[in-house]
Amino acid sequence: MPLQEFDYNSTRSKLLLSEYGRNVQNMVKYIVALPTKEERNKYALVVIDLMGFLNPHLRDVADFKHKLWDHLHIISNFQIDVDSPYPPPNPETIHLKPEPLKYPHQRIKYKHYGKTIEMMITKAKSIEEPERRNHMVQAIANFMKMAYVQWNKDSVTDETIFAHLRELSNGELKLDESVNLNKVEYRSANTHKTESAGRGRNNQNNNNKNNQNNRNNNNNKNNQNNRNRNSGGGGGGRKY
Repeated sequence: MPLQEFDYNSTRSKLLLSEYGRNVQNMVKYIVALPTKEERNKYALVVIDLMGFLNPHLRDVADFKHKLWDHLHIISNFQIDVDSPYPPPNPETIHLKPEPLKYPHQRIKYKHYGKTIEMMITKAKSIEEPERRNHMVQAIANFMKMAYVQWNKDSVTDETIFAHLRELSNGELKLDESVNLNKVEYRSANTHKTESAGRGRNNQNNNNKNNQNNRNNNNNKNNQNNRNRNSGGGGGGRKY
């Protein structure tokens, strides 16, 4: 008894446009093999209507009929010979590959500052107005300090930032030693969690104390009311 042959997807031809499915591709393959152009034109119109029915969202696209005919040519691997109302697409434009991306190969002296700081320093050196230049240089130094602490997870002195600023600007940008940069501290995510947990415990303790005080006050009021009632009852006895 001969073994039964199974039809697996791995043994089938590749789906050129999977949104139309295997059956449409088989229909187009059948049309390509028809002997006369009249028959091919007739069946091609039917397949075009079917393709539009299977993908109704294409009706929202401008000139969707043109797109359907282009897809028909693509599914046939540009082998179908029919009288299309539109010029067939060029296979080279369909399979056009984009140009490879060019990655920068510029060297960054201090990577924790990044390339943007170097560009800002270059821009600051071109500013001629002294006051505006000083403001920009101080803003750059503050940003450098923040970036240093963020990436090195350690404190840094202002003198270190001033030295790096002079080095990156080739000695053209300087800040007076009396200038104090913004204070920056590194705080990890665990620190935030610990502080949040501590605040939560403190709030819970305060709530417990308030509840205890309320209960004590209520007990005192109840005791006072009971004493008042007992006192009033003793003085209001029967008269003879």
